[in-house]
Amino acid sequence: MLLGLLMAFCFTFCLSHQNNKFALTSLEKSSTKESEKKATKAEEELDTEDLEVFYPTQEWQALRPGQAVPAGSHVRLNLQTGAREVKLQHEDKSRNNLKELKKGKRLDINTNTYTSQDLKEALAKFKEGAKMESSKEDEARQAEVKQLFRPIEELKKEFDELNVVIETDMQIMVRLINKFNSSSSSLEEKIAALFDLEYYVHQMDNAQDLLSFGGLQVVINGLNSTESLVKGYAAFVLGAAFSSNPKVQVEAIEGGALQKLLVILATEQPLTTKKKVLFALCSLLRHFPYAQQQFLKLGGLQVLKDLVQERSMEALAVRVVTLLYDLVTEKMFAEEEAELTQDVSPEKLQQYRQVHLLPGLREQGWCEITAHLLALPEHDAREKVLQTLGALLATCRDHYRQDPKLSRMLAILQAEYQVLATQELQEGEDKGYFQELLGSINSLLRELR
Repeated sequence: MLLGLLMAFCFTFCLSHQNNKFALTSLEKSSTKESEKKATKAEEELDTEDLEVFYPTQEWQALRPGQAVPAGSHVRLNLQTGAREVKLQHEDKSRNNLKELKKGKRLDINTNTYTSQDLKEALAKFKEGAKMESSKEDEARQAEVKQLFRPIEELKKEFDELNVVIETDMQIMVRLINKFNSSSSSLEEKIAALFDLEYYVHQMDNAQDLLSFGGLQVVINGLNSTESLVKGYAAFVLGAAFSSNPKVQVEAIEGGALQKLLVILATEQPLTTKKKVLFALCSLLRHFPYAQQQFLKLGGLQVLKDLVQERSMEALAVRVVTLLYDLVTEKMFAEEEAELTQDVSPEKLQQYRQVHLLPGLREQGWCEITAHLLALPEHDAREKVLQTLGALLATCRDHYRQDPKLSRMLAILQAEYQVLATQELQEGEDKGYFQELLGSINSLLRELR
C-alpha cells in the first residue's frame, strides 16, 4: 500500500515538472513571434509618403530614424556619436527642393520626365532644323563657287570654238615624232620637237610608249643627221629615254644606237653636241652589262681615250672618268652582292663577268691618263679622279708606284688640303668636304708605300 502511494506521488511530480518546461518554451516562442509581428507591422505601416521630411541647413544636424533626406543634401556618419548627420551641399538646389517640399509636393527623385514620344518629336524637329541649316549653307557655298568658277559646259563650248584639243602624252609624242620626221619641217621645228619630246620620255612609261609606236627608232636614226644640232638633241632625247629603263636600252642596242653614238664621239663635232652624246652613252651603258660588252668590242675605250686627250675637250674628261668609275664599281658591287645575298640573277652575273673592263683600261693606258687628271684645278674634278684612282688601285698599283709625277701631285694636294681641312675644323666642321678629300689622299698614299 505504501509502495503504491509512493509510486503515484513520483509520477505526479514528474508530470508537473514536464508541463512547466513545455510552458516556459512556449512562452518564449510566442513572445518572439509577437515581436516579429509587431516589427513587420511597423515596417508595413511605415511608408515613404508618410516619412517625416528633414530640412537641412548649412550646419550639421543629427538625423533621426524615419526622417527623409532631400536630394542634394550632404550626409555623413559621426564616428564619435555614431549618429548620421546632414547639411546642405548645394545651396541653390537644396533651396529649390525645400521650396517644393514646403509647398506640399513630393520630392521627384527621377529627373527623366520626358516620354519616348516627346524625345522622338524633339529629335525629328532637330533633324529638320539641321537639314534646313545645311541646305542654306550648301546653297550659299554653291553660289560662292559659281561666282568664282565658270561652268564646265561653258568652258567646253569655248574650247570647241578655239579648236583646243586635250591630248594624252601618247598623242603628243606621236605628233612630235611626226613633226620631227617630216621633210617639210624646218630645222628649228625639228629641234623644238626633240626638245619637247625629251620632257615626256623622262617618264618610264612614256619612253616605252615611244618604243611601241616606232618613235625610238626614228630618234636613233636622227643621229645620222648632217646637222650637229639634230644629232645633239636626238642624243639628248635618247639619254632621257635610256635612264633606268632596261626595255628601251635593249631595243636601242638592237637598233644600232651604240655604234652611232661612238661614231659621233670619234668624229669632229661641237662640244655641246658631244656633251649630249656622252650623256646618252652613259645612260645606255649603266646597269646594262650586255651593252658594256658591246662597248668594249666596238673599241669604246679607245674612243673615250681620244676624246679625253683632244684639245678643248677638258670639260668632258671628268665625265668620262666618272663613267669609268661607275662601270668598275658597278661590276664589283654586282659580284659582291651575288656572293652575299644571291639576289643577282645568274644570267646577269654571267654577263658582268664577261665584261673585261679593268684589263682593257690597263692595256690602253688609262692608269696614266687618270693619274694626270689630278692636275685639274676644280675640287669636284679632283674628288672624282681620286675616286677613280682608288677603284683602279688593284689594277694600276705598280704603275702608280713608278709614276713620279703622281707622287709629286699627291704630295702637293696633301699639303693644300691639309690647310683647308684645318680651317674647316677651326670653323666647327668635324666632317667637312676638304677633310674627306684629305682622307682620300692619305689613304691612297698609304696604299702606294
